[in-house]
Amino acid sequence: MAEPQHLEPQYLETPQGRRIAYHRTGGTGPGVVFLGGFKSDMEGTKAVHLQGWAERTGRAFLRFDYSGHGQSSGDFLEGCIGDWAEDAAAAISALTEGPQVLVGSSMGGWISLLMTRRPGARVAGLVGIAAAPDFTEDSMWAGFSEAQRQEMAETGRVALPSEYDDGPYIITRRLIEEGRDRLVLRDPLPLAFPVRFLQGTADADVPQEVALRLLGHAEGADIRLTLVKGADHRFSTPECLALVEATVEEVLAAV
Repeated sequence: MAEPQHLEPQYLETPQGRRIAYHRTGGTGPGVVFLGGFKSDMEGTKAVHLQGWAERTGRAFLRFDYSGHGQSSGDFLEGCIGDWAEDAAAAISALTEGPQVLVGSSMGGWISLLMTRRPGARVAGLVGIAAAPDFTEDSMWAGFSEAQRQEMAETGRVALPSEYDDGPYIITRRLIEEGRDRLVLRDPLPLAFPVRFLQGTADADVPQEVALRLLGHAEGADIRLTLVKGADHRFSTPECLALVEATVEEVLAAV
Protein backbone atom coordinates (compact mmCIF):
# COMPACT_ATOMS: atom_id res chain seq x y z
CA MET A 1 0.00 0.00 0.00
CA ALA A 2 1.34 3.42 -0.93
CA GLU A 3 1.92 5.71 2.02
CA PRO A 4 0.53 9.26 1.81
CA GLN A 5 2.96 11.96 0.80
CA HIS A 6 4.47 13.82 3.75
CA LEU A 7 4.06 17.43 2.72
CA GLU A 8 4.17 20.54 4.85
CA PRO A 9 0.77 21.27 6.37
CA GLN A 10 -1.45 24.12 5.35
CA TYR A 11 -2.93 26.48 7.93
CA LEU A 12 -6.38 27.81 8.71
CA GLU A 13 -7.03 30.91 10.80
CA THR A 14 -10.12 30.20 12.90
CA PRO A 15 -12.73 32.81 13.87
CA GLN A 16 -11.19 32.71 17.37
CA GLY A 17 -7.76 33.65 15.98
CA ARG A 18 -6.14 30.25 16.34
CA ARG A 19 -3.88 28.86 13.59
CA ILE A 20 -4.82 25.29 12.77
CA ALA A 21 -2.50 23.00 10.82
CA TYR A 22 -4.14 20.57 8.43
CA HIS A 23 -3.70 18.19 5.52
CA ARG A 24 -6.52 17.93 3.00
CA THR A 25 -6.92 15.34 0.27
CA GLY A 26 -9.22 16.11 -2.63
CA GLY A 27 -11.71 13.50 -3.79
CA THR A 28 -15.32 12.42 -3.98
CA GLY A 29 -17.90 12.96 -1.27
CA PRO A 30 -19.16 12.37 1.26
CA GLY A 31 -15.83 13.40 2.73
CA VAL A 32 -14.13 11.87 5.74
CA VAL A 33 -12.72 13.94 8.62
CA PHE A 34 -10.37 12.47 11.22
CA LEU A 35 -10.52 13.95 14.73
CA GLY A 36 -7.62 12.97 16.97
CA GLY A 37 -7.30 12.36 20.67
CA PHE A 38 -6.11 14.22 23.75
CA LYS A 39 -2.45 15.27 23.27
CA SER A 40 -2.43 13.41 19.95
CA ASP A 41 -1.85 14.91 16.52
CA MET A 42 -2.60 14.37 12.85
CA GLU A 43 0.63 12.42 12.31
CA GLY A 44 -0.71 9.51 14.34
CA THR A 45 -0.92 6.05 12.81
CA LYS A 46 -4.69 6.00 12.29
CA ALA A 47 -4.85 9.50 10.76
CA VAL A 48 -2.00 8.82 8.33
CA HIS A 49 -3.39 5.38 7.46
CA LEU A 50 -6.78 6.87 6.61
CA GLN A 51 -5.17 9.50 4.42
CA GLY A 52 -3.43 6.70 2.51
CA TRP A 53 -6.79 4.96 2.14
CA ALA A 54 -8.41 8.19 0.92
CA GLU A 55 -5.69 8.78 -1.66
CA ARG A 56 -6.00 5.20 -2.86
CA THR A 57 -9.78 5.31 -3.18
CA GLY A 58 -10.20 8.92 -4.36
CA ARG A 59 -12.15 10.00 -1.27
CA ALA A 60 -12.08 13.56 0.09
CA PHE A 61 -10.28 13.53 3.45
CA LEU A 62 -9.22 16.00 6.12
CA ARG A 63 -6.97 15.63 9.16
CA PHE A 64 -5.90 18.51 11.38
CA ASP A 65 -4.32 19.45 14.70
CA TYR A 66 -6.37 21.10 17.43
CA SER A 67 -4.84 24.25 18.90
CA GLY A 68 -2.07 23.39 21.33
CA HIS A 69 -1.54 20.08 19.52
CA GLY A 70 0.95 19.08 16.86
CA GLN A 71 1.79 21.89 14.46
CA SER A 72 -1.07 24.22 15.35
CA SER A 73 -0.68 27.40 17.37
CA GLY A 74 -1.33 27.69 21.08
CA ASP A 75 -0.30 26.17 24.39
CA PHE A 76 -1.83 22.77 25.14
CA LEU A 77 -2.20 23.64 28.83
CA GLU A 78 -4.39 26.63 28.00
CA GLY A 79 -6.84 24.58 25.93
CA CYS A 80 -10.09 22.83 26.79
CA ILE A 81 -12.79 20.72 25.17
CA GLY A 82 -14.75 23.76 24.01
CA ASP A 83 -11.69 25.29 22.32
CA TRP A 84 -10.92 22.07 20.48
CA ALA A 85 -14.55 21.67 19.46
CA GLU A 86 -14.41 25.22 18.03
CA ASP A 87 -11.26 24.24 16.12
CA ALA A 88 -13.00 21.17 14.70
CA ALA A 89 -16.08 23.15 13.72
CA ALA A 90 -13.96 25.80 11.99
CA ALA A 91 -11.95 23.18 10.08
CA ILE A 92 -15.02 21.26 8.95
CA SER A 93 -16.85 24.45 7.96
CA ALA A 94 -13.99 26.04 6.03
CA LEU A 95 -12.17 23.01 4.60
CA THR A 96 -14.91 20.56 3.59
CA GLU A 97 -17.93 20.63 1.32
CA GLY A 98 -21.17 18.71 1.63
CA PRO A 99 -21.90 15.78 3.95
CA GLN A 100 -19.04 14.40 6.05
CA VAL A 101 -18.33 11.18 7.90
CA LEU A 102 -16.51 11.98 11.13
CA VAL A 103 -13.94 9.52 12.48
CA GLY A 104 -13.18 10.38 16.09
CA SER A 105 -10.42 8.69 18.07
CA SER A 106 -10.63 8.81 21.89
CA MET A 107 -11.27 12.49 22.73
CA GLY A 108 -12.02 12.93 19.02
CA GLY A 109 -15.05 10.70 19.58
CA TRP A 110 -16.35 13.22 22.11
CA ILE A 111 -15.56 16.12 19.77
CA SER A 112 -17.37 14.31 16.95
CA LEU A 113 -20.48 13.95 19.09
CA LEU A 114 -20.32 17.66 19.91
CA MET A 115 -20.22 18.41 16.17
CA THR A 116 -23.58 16.66 15.74
CA ARG A 117 -25.14 19.24 18.08
CA ARG A 118 -24.05 22.28 16.11
CA PRO A 119 -26.63 24.07 13.95
CA GLY A 120 -26.08 23.34 10.29
CA ALA A 121 -23.75 20.41 10.97
CA ARG A 122 -23.13 18.33 7.87
CA VAL A 123 -22.57 15.05 9.69
CA ALA A 124 -23.66 12.13 7.49
CA GLY A 125 -22.11 9.36 9.57
CA LEU A 126 -19.83 8.77 12.53
CA VAL A 127 -17.12 6.26 13.46
CA GLY A 128 -15.84 6.33 17.03
CA ILE A 129 -12.56 4.58 17.86
CA ALA A 130 -12.23 4.09 21.63
CA ALA A 131 -14.50 7.12 21.94
CA ALA A 132 -14.08 8.94 25.25
CA PRO A 133 -17.12 11.17 25.82
CA ASP A 134 -17.17 13.14 29.08
CA PHE A 135 -13.74 11.81 30.12
CA THR A 136 -12.75 15.01 31.93
CA GLU A 137 -15.60 14.41 34.38
CA ASP A 138 -16.09 10.64 34.48
CA SER A 139 -12.47 9.54 34.26
CA MET A 140 -10.26 12.41 35.39
CA TRP A 141 -12.33 14.25 38.02
CA ALA A 142 -14.07 11.12 39.28
CA GLY A 143 -10.69 9.41 39.62
CA PHE A 144 -9.01 12.19 41.59
CA SER A 145 -8.17 11.55 45.22
CA GLU A 146 -9.11 14.14 47.81
CA ALA A 147 -5.48 15.25 47.83
CA GLN A 148 -5.54 15.76 44.07
CA ARG A 149 -8.79 17.71 44.26
CA GLN A 150 -7.23 19.89 46.92
CA GLU A 151 -4.14 20.38 44.75
CA MET A 152 -6.41 21.41 41.86
CA ALA A 153 -8.20 23.93 44.10
CA GLU A 154 -4.93 25.40 45.35
CA THR A 155 -2.72 25.38 42.24
CA GLY A 156 -5.16 25.07 39.33
CA ARG A 157 -3.57 21.88 38.01
CA VAL A 158 -2.78 18.24 38.74
CA ALA A 159 -0.08 16.05 37.16
CA LEU A 160 -1.18 12.54 36.17
CA PRO A 161 1.28 9.81 35.15
CA SER A 162 1.31 8.81 31.48
CA GLU A 163 2.33 5.47 30.02
CA TYR A 164 3.41 7.24 26.84
CA ASP A 165 6.74 8.92 26.17
CA ASP A 166 5.84 12.58 26.60
CA GLY A 167 5.83 12.86 30.37
CA PRO A 168 2.92 13.32 32.75
CA TYR A 169 -0.45 14.72 31.81
CA ILE A 170 -1.00 18.13 33.34
CA ILE A 171 -4.72 18.48 33.99
CA THR A 172 -5.88 22.06 34.47
CA ARG A 173 -8.85 23.38 36.37
CA ARG A 174 -10.11 25.01 33.18
CA LEU A 175 -10.08 21.66 31.37
CA ILE A 176 -12.22 20.09 34.10
CA GLU A 177 -14.61 22.98 34.70
CA GLU A 178 -15.13 23.92 31.06
CA GLY A 179 -15.63 20.26 30.17
CA ARG A 180 -18.74 20.22 32.38
CA ASP A 181 -20.43 22.46 29.81
CA ARG A 182 -19.72 19.93 27.03
CA LEU A 183 -20.94 16.66 28.52
CA VAL A 184 -22.95 14.48 26.12
CA LEU A 185 -23.98 11.51 28.29
CA ARG A 186 -26.31 13.49 30.58
CA ASP A 187 -28.82 14.70 27.98
CA PRO A 188 -30.48 13.03 24.98
CA LEU A 189 -27.99 12.18 22.22
CA PRO A 190 -29.86 11.72 18.93
CA LEU A 191 -27.69 10.37 16.11
CA ALA A 192 -29.89 10.14 13.03
CA PHE A 193 -27.28 8.63 10.69
CA PRO A 194 -25.08 5.50 10.52
CA VAL A 195 -22.87 5.23 13.62
CA ARG A 196 -20.18 2.63 14.35
CA PHE A 197 -18.21 2.45 17.58
CA LEU A 198 -14.99 0.40 17.74
CA GLN A 199 -13.56 -0.55 21.12
CA GLY A 200 -10.72 -2.77 22.33
CA THR A 201 -11.28 -4.97 25.37
CA ALA A 202 -7.70 -4.38 26.57
CA ASP A 203 -7.99 -0.57 26.47
CA ALA A 204 -6.46 0.72 29.71
CA ASP A 205 -7.47 4.36 29.04
CA VAL A 206 -11.10 3.96 27.96
CA PRO A 207 -12.67 0.82 29.42
CA GLN A 208 -15.25 -1.05 27.37
CA GLU A 209 -17.90 -0.01 29.91
CA VAL A 210 -17.65 3.50 28.44
CA ALA A 211 -18.46 2.15 24.98
CA LEU A 212 -21.40 0.18 26.35
CA ARG A 213 -22.70 3.25 28.18
CA LEU A 214 -22.39 5.33 25.01
CA LEU A 215 -24.17 2.64 22.97
CA GLY A 216 -26.99 2.51 25.49
CA HIS A 217 -27.32 6.28 25.71
CA ALA A 218 -27.20 7.25 22.02
CA GLU A 219 -30.49 7.32 20.13
CA GLY A 220 -30.68 6.21 16.49
CA ALA A 221 -31.81 3.50 14.13
CA ASP A 222 -28.36 2.45 12.87
CA ILE A 223 -25.88 2.38 15.76
CA ARG A 224 -23.51 -0.55 16.33
CA LEU A 225 -20.62 -1.33 18.65
CA THR A 226 -17.80 -3.71 17.74
CA LEU A 227 -15.62 -5.02 20.58
CA VAL A 228 -12.18 -6.29 19.56
CA LYS A 229 -10.76 -8.75 22.05
CA GLY A 230 -7.24 -7.83 23.12
CA ALA A 231 -7.04 -4.49 21.30
CA ASP A 232 -5.57 -1.61 23.31
CA HIS A 233 -6.24 2.13 23.26
CA ARG A 234 -3.97 2.82 20.32
CA PHE A 235 -6.11 0.53 18.12
CA SER A 236 -3.32 0.68 15.53
CA THR A 237 -2.30 -2.91 14.79
CA PRO A 238 -2.61 -3.93 11.13
CA GLU A 239 -5.80 -5.80 12.02
CA CYS A 240 -7.28 -2.79 13.82
CA LEU A 241 -6.36 -0.43 10.99
CA ALA A 242 -8.00 -2.76 8.49
CA LEU A 243 -11.13 -2.78 10.66
CA VAL A 244 -11.16 1.02 10.85
CA GLU A 245 -10.87 1.22 7.07
CA ALA A 246 -13.63 -1.34 6.51
CA THR A 247 -15.88 0.39 9.03
CA VAL A 248 -15.49 3.78 7.36
CA GLU A 249 -16.34 2.18 4.04
CA GLU A 250 -19.40 0.51 5.62
CA VAL A 251 -20.66 3.85 6.92
CA LEU A 252 -20.03 5.56 3.59
CA ALA A 253 -21.99 2.82 1.82
CA ALA A 254 -24.91 3.37 4.20
CA VAL A 255 -25.01 7.15 3.84
